[in-house]
Parts: sequence; structure tokens; C-alpha cells
Amino acid sequence: MMRKTPTINTLFYGDNLDILRDYIEDESVDLVYLDPPFNSNATYNVLFKAPGGEGSQAQIEAFEDSWHWNASAENAFDEVMKSDNSDAAEMLRAMRSFLKENDMMAYLAMMAVRLLELHRVLKLTGSLYLHCDPVASHYLKILLDAIFGAKNFRSEIIWRRSAAHNKLSRQYGPIHDTVLFFAKSNDVYFKPGATPYTRQYIKKMFRHSDERGAFRLNELTGSGTRTGDSGKPWRKYDPTTKGRHWAIPASLREYLPNNGEGMTSQEMLDVLAESDNIVISPEGRPTYKQRTGRGTPYQDIWAYQAGTAGALQGTEAEIDADVKWLDAEEEKLPYPTQKPLGLLERMIFSSSNEGDLVLDPFCGCGTTVHAAQKLNRRWIGIDVTHLAVSLVRRRLIDAFPQALFEVHGVPKDIGGARALAEADKHQFQLWALSMIEAQPYKGGKKGGDTGIDGYLYFKPDGKVTEKAVVSVKGGQNLNPNMVRDLVGTVDAEKAKMGVFVTLEDPTTGMRRAATAAGFYETEHGKYEKIQILTVEDLFGGKGVHMPWVDSSVFKKAKREKMEKQNELDL
Repeated sequence: MMRKTPTINTLFYGDNLDILRDYIEDESVDLVYLDPPFNSNATYNVLFKAPGGEGSQAQIEAFEDSWHWNASAENAFDEVMKSDNSDAAEMLRAMRSFLKENDMMAYLAMMAVRLLELHRVLKLTGSLYLHCDPVASHYLKILLDAIFGAKNFRSEIIWRRSAAHNKLSRQYGPIHDTVLFFAKSNDVYFKPGATPYTRQYIKKMFRHSDERGAFRLNELTGSGTRTGDSGKPWRKYDPTTKGRHWAIPASLREYLPNNGEGMTSQEMLDVLAESDNIVISPEGRPTYKQRTGRGTPYQDIWAYQAGTAGALQGTEAEIDADVKWLDAEEEKLPYPTQKPLGLLERMIFSSSNEGDLVLDPFCGCGTTVHAAQKLNRRWIGIDVTHLAVSLVRRRLIDAFPQALFEVHGVPKDIGGARALAEADKHQFQLWALSMIEAQPYKGGKKGGDTGIDGYLYFKPDGKVTEKAVVSVKGGQNLNPNMVRDLVGTVDAEKAKMGVFVTLEDPTTGMRRAATAAGFYETEHGKYEKIQILTVEDLFGGKGVHMPWVDSSVFKKAKREKMEKQNELDL
């Protein structure tokens, strides 16, 4: 199969398994991050909410039927059995023998076939970060061991995702998620950032100082003897007699010509002594001046520490403030499973270079692609709902007005819209709502036809929020009764206006019925109470004619600066 990985940043609508197989070449991706939803808690959430506390935050259940044992799960299992990865096949077969055909097994089968594709698309220097919770993390770890090889497991990162939970009687407070970090090979690129030392630690441990600042004395030798030059004496000190050998730390290489390349241990020690980096005790034992440097490289526990402002050297930020859980901060969007931008920035910064390609096959509200764009990486995001893709597009435009990217899989003309309506009526409705920036009814959950597909919110006086009812029709057999039903729904909902979006041209009788509904009058002007828009109108740029739209419905992402970064901002 001839695949061609996009050369421009791209959002895809569709099943990520199909997208990976059809568009992403072997060994073309530098970094994969995925946060796959699990079971009944798997919700994809739009980036806006109803004003005034009406209802709950909008949610789209993209995988409502996916994680049950059905024909799709059986097919995914069979594909793994037929794959060329016998370890993965045997592991999944053993899991099925133990778990039987239940929701967890369906989830693992659907994930296994996708993880095989993600392994295929990763470069040999690439990494994969899989974000999960303790419910499934142990099973996923075993699957990844089989697919990537246990030797390529690198870290299990524990992220503190929330503050304390106090109302518990049979368990400790569940406040962490797990991120499983695997490499494609031993040639993996990895250059982690660092957390500054605390002021107290520096005061206690770095007790010496010179014109270059604080330092502490540390060892120049490592345990065990060697037969090469690292085991030979220097300035009458013989490490072999102590059962040790010379082990010059990487932090001192910057003081050596060409980072010490081609130099013997003794030659490097001479240069370091001349540059005042070595202290020799009265007994003749050499140690080196360890500077405070950039701090402690990231460890495998990422836990925001509230109340630690001013504790770190060189900053007033709290400890691990960049990976703080989202609360009422500027960054937060109404998306319950949203992850903080700093969390993704850490992974992307540590496991890729500028210009590398980052892939998120479950991109949700778009935090991964946002972080990749900010850090000057190329990116591909995939999501299975039209509305989510549309709203991630909005987030990117708000944060990066000059950014260039493409959106694939969404209708771009009337033919594409008609094909979507024929294939999936529900997704057509969600796509049409996104075209007029309407909020889906009950978060876009599938259900009976209530005559309401969505809402638009607006402020006729600039203060009080009112609403318009939206009805979307993707089929034919249009008639005036549909418009009259919308009028009745608008009145029953105590809404001020109604919007009828239709794929096909409305009949003359429908337009007359809309006109007969009259006008909604405000001190700023009057507006047709019922407005009919065709999909062709939407492609032509025509929108709903209404008073001042309530901008609080859509939470905008803050505008970002595109900067080259040697270190992440704290």
C-alpha cells in the first residue's frame, strides 16, 4: 500500500485505525502521545458550555458503543492474531483466556490493533507515551511489552491529576494517572528537561562558593576498576587502589575542547584542573565542583505541590506548576478529560526536536497539537467526531492565528456534505451545528428526535443571554410542517428564535411558513424569528442573522507566542 504522510500539519476526522493505515508511512513519526478513552467514561467533549449554568458541560460520546464485546472487537482480535507480531498475538490471546469477552477485553483488542500500527509508524529513534488510569494501565503495560519489547520500556510516569479526595471509605484518594513511556529502539532520542533545585536544598548542599557561584564537592570516580586510561593514576592519585575508576561527569564536558572527544581521562583532568573545576584534598583525593546547573532532570513522578511558591531557586513558581491539574485557570476549557498544556510540553520537549513529527490518534480537545505547534514541532491529530475536529480547529486559530494546517475528512462542498448525511445522520448533524457554531442538544448524545438538535446563545441587549433553537435536516421529503414544528418548539422552549439548517433546498411552502412566524424585535433591530439556511449557504459564508452572540459560550484558547526554546518555561 502506498501511503504518504502529510508534510503539513493536519487534523483528520475519522477512525484512527483507518487513518493510520491509509495515510501514515512506516517509520515517519518521531513521537506518539495517546490518551485513549475507556469504557462508559469515554467522552469526547466540545470546547464550549451553556451560559448561566444551564445543563451540564457539553459532551459528545464518541465511543459509546466501541468498548463492548461485539463484532468490531472480535474483528480487532482476529487482526492481531493474523499480524506478524506473534508476541502481541500470544499476549492478547492469553488475556482473552483470562478476561473472557467483556468490556475490558474489547478495549484491549481495539487498542492492540491500533498500538501495532503506532509501532509501525514510529521511527527507530521515536517514543510513545500512553496516558491511562489505574483501571487499565497494568493490562496496557503488558500489551506494550509484547508489541514494543519489554527492553524498550523506559518509564512509568505518575502524574498527580487532581487535589485531594476526602470522601472515601474503602480506598485511598485516587489522584493520579499513569503515562507509560516506551521507545521504538535503543537509539531513542531522549533529552529531558529539568526542575530547579529548591532554595533550601541549595543552601544545605551547595555550601561552597567562588566567583562563579555556589557549588558542592562531588566524586570524580565511579565504583569498580578498569584496565584502560580511566584506571590509571593522575597526579599521584590511583583510583584502582580504591576499587574505583575515573568517571568524569557529562556536566564538565563543556569545559573541555570538543567536549573531550579523543582525550584520555588524564588529559581531561588536566584541563579541568586548569579551569578551576577540580579541588584536591590535603590527602590528594580529587573531587570536582558541582554547580547548581539547571536542576534535577525530570524524574518519573510529576506532582504539582500547592503552597510552594518561592521554594525553587531562581523562580517564584510552585513546584511542578507546569503540570498542575486544571481548575479555574485561563487555560481550562470545558472538557473534563483535558490535560494541562505543560504536561504535553514536557513529553514533547524531552522526546523530540524542533521540526519533528508528533502524532496524537485520540486528539480530543487538541492539547497535544497545541503543545506541538507552540514548541515548533510538526503534528498530526486524529479524532472520530466532526464537532471535535471543528472545535480543535477553532482552538488552533485562536492560539496561533498565523498557523498553517489542513483539515481532512470533513465536508468541503455540497457533495461531501451529502455523502456524510447518507453515511451517518448523527455526525452530519454535529458537523452542520459546528458550521454555525451552535451547541449540540444534550452534548450531542444520540437519542430520539425531539425537534431540537442544538442551541445558539446571544445577548440582544449585551447583558441578558437568550437562545435560539436549531433544527438540522439532512434528508429529503422536506415540507412546511417541519418549519411549523420548529416554531412550536421555539415557543415551548421559551426561545427567541429558531434556525432550520437543511441539506436540500427548502420548498416554497417552508419559506412561507418561516416568514409567517414574524420577527424577533429588539432595541437594536428586528430579526426573522425563523431562519432557514442551506448547507450551500453555509459553504458560501452565509450565517445566522441574530443579535450579539454570547462569546462566553465558546471558550477561546489564549494566543500563544511561537518561540524557539532551549528550556521549557517554568
